[in-house]
Amino acid sequence: MNRGNTSRWLIVPFMLGALLLASCKQAEEPKVAEKKAPVKVILIEAQIPPKPVKPPLPPLFSDIERRTFQFFWDTTNELNGLAPDRFPSRPFASIASVGFALTAYPIGIENGWVSRNQAIDRTLTTLKFFRDAPMGPQRTGRAGYKGFYYHFLDMQQGNRYDSWVELSSVDTALLMMGVLFTQSYYDGDDPREKEIRQIADTLYKRVDWRWLQQRAPLISMGWFPESGFIDHDWMGYNEAMMLYILALGSPTHGVDPEAWTSWTRTYNNDWGVYQGQEYLSFGPLFGHQYSHVWIDFRDIQDQYMRERGIDYFLNSRRATLAQRDYAIDNPMKWKDYGENVWGLTAGDGPQNTSQEYRGEQRQFRHYSSRGAGLRENFDDGTIVPSAAISSIVFAPEVVIPATEEMHKRYGDFLYSSYGFLDSFNPSFNYDIPLKTGRMVPDRGWVASDYIAIDQGPILAMIANYQNEFVWTVMKKNPYIRAGLERAGFTGGWLTPEGEPQPLPQKDEQKAAARSLGMAESRAAAAQAQQDPSQRQKPE
Repeated sequence: MNRGNTSRWLIVPFMLGALLLASCKQAEEPKVAEKKAPVKVILIEAQIPPKPVKPPLPPLFSDIERRTFQFFWDTTNELNGLAPDRFPSRPFASIASVGFALTAYPIGIENGWVSRNQAIDRTLTTLKFFRDAPMGPQRTGRAGYKGFYYHFLDMQQGNRYDSWVELSSVDTALLMMGVLFTQSYYDGDDPREKEIRQIADTLYKRVDWRWLQQRAPLISMGWFPESGFIDHDWMGYNEAMMLYILALGSPTHGVDPEAWTSWTRTYNNDWGVYQGQEYLSFGPLFGHQYSHVWIDFRDIQDQYMRERGIDYFLNSRRATLAQRDYAIDNPMKWKDYGENVWGLTAGDGPQNTSQEYRGEQRQFRHYSSRGAGLRENFDDGTIVPSAAISSIVFAPEVVIPATEEMHKRYGDFLYSSYGFLDSFNPSFNYDIPLKTGRMVPDRGWVASDYIAIDQGPILAMIANYQNEFVWTVMKKNPYIRAGLERAGFTGGWLTPEGEPQPLPQKDEQKAAARSLGMAESRAAAAQAQQDPSQRQKPE
C-alpha cells in the first residue's frame, strides 16, 4: 500500500555468488529452465553511501531538551540524590530514575544549564548515598542487598519503600549505567572528580550478579526478603540487554559468556516480518531504546546479529518504523492514529476498565506496557510521546515530524513545565473515575504526571542525536567494553586501533546479507535525507 511519496526499491538475490557464476556460464551453455534463486527485498537506501548531513533539529527540540533536563534537576532530592519515579505525584524514588538523573547532569553541563561544580556536588551526594546506604537481607530499613537495590526507595529516608517492592536486577542495571557514565565523564584531576570515579567503581564492583543466577546461566528478575528469588529470569529480547553486558563486564562478580548465549537463545521466537520490517521484535519501544541510551550499537554485532546481517541499532530503527506503520494502518481504529501520531511503550493510562468503543468492548489500562510487534501486544489507544521522541537517533525523518505534530495538536494540554506529560488517549471519553490524569473536553484523557524513565531517554537520545554525547563518553568505560567483548560483540568501535575490521561470515549468503544490512545501518546512522519510511510496500 502507498505511504505517501514512494522510494525506489531494489531486488537483491540472496545467493549473489551463485548468480554471478550463472551469468558466466550462460555464454558457454544453452539456456535451461531453472528455479529462480530466492530474493530479498532491500531498500535502495541500503546501497547508498552515508550522507554527511543529517536533518537539523527544529527549535522545539532545544526547548524539550532543556525542560526535560530541568525535570531531573528540580525534582531530585538534593540531600541524597534520589530522583522521583514520577512528578508531581511523588510517592517514592526509583533507582532507575537515578540512573537517568546521573546521566542528565553532564548533559546540563555541556549545555551550560548548570556549572560543573553544581553537577559534581549533586553527583557526589548521590553516589555517597548509595555507597553508605544500609544493606542487608532484612525486610525493612534497608536500601538493598548484595550490591543490588530495591526498585523503589523512600524519597527522604532512602530505605525500601514497602513490602511489595522487589530487589530489582534490571533497575539496578539502569542505575549502574548512570553510575558508570559518571565514572567516564568526570575524568579530571580535581579530587572530587577522582572521588566520583572511585565511588562509581566501588558501587559497580559490589553488585553480585552471580548471586541472582539461581537458574544459571540466566539472571533472575529479582528477589524478595519475604519469599526469595523471583521465579522468572531475563531472557531475550527486551530491555535487559544492558543487564547482561554489565554482568559480563564485572571484574568481581562477572558471569560466564554462556549467560549471553542463553539470553539470546529465545531470539528466534521474536524474529520475523512485521509491518514490512524484518527484525527482532519486542512490542513496547522502550525495549529497543534503553540499552541504546548509553551504548552505541552501530556496526557492532554479536553472533546472532552477524548471522542475521544487521546490528541492534538497525534493529531498533526497523522496530520504530514498524510501529509507525502500525499506527498508519490503525487496525483497532483508535482516534488520531496516523503517520505523525504514534508511539506505544510503557506508560500511564486512564484506568483499568472495559468500555464500549465503536460497538466493541475494549480493555483500557492504567500504567501498562503497550506495544505492537510479532507477539504479546497491547494497544488501548494510549500514546506516550517518549516512545517516538526516544527513537530520534534511529529514524529522525519520522520522529521529528511526529514530535512537532504532537506538540502542535495537543501541546496546549500535553506540553508543560518539564516537556511532554507522560501520555494521552484521544479515544478515551468516558465519564468514570480515573486512576490518574484528567479528561480534556472533546480531546480525551491526558496524564497528570511526568515519569522519569520516560523522561530520561528523551533527554539522552536528543543528546546522542546532536553529537553522540552519551555514546562517546560511555565508549571510554572499560567495563562496558569488556562486557560487550565477552558477549561476543566485534566490529565497529570495538575494533582495536590499527587493526582491520573483522571479515564478514564466510557463507556467501550471510556475507551478502551482512554487507547490505550494515550499509543500511550506516546510512541510517548518518541520517540520510531520503525517507525510507515513505515507501511502497511489496504486494
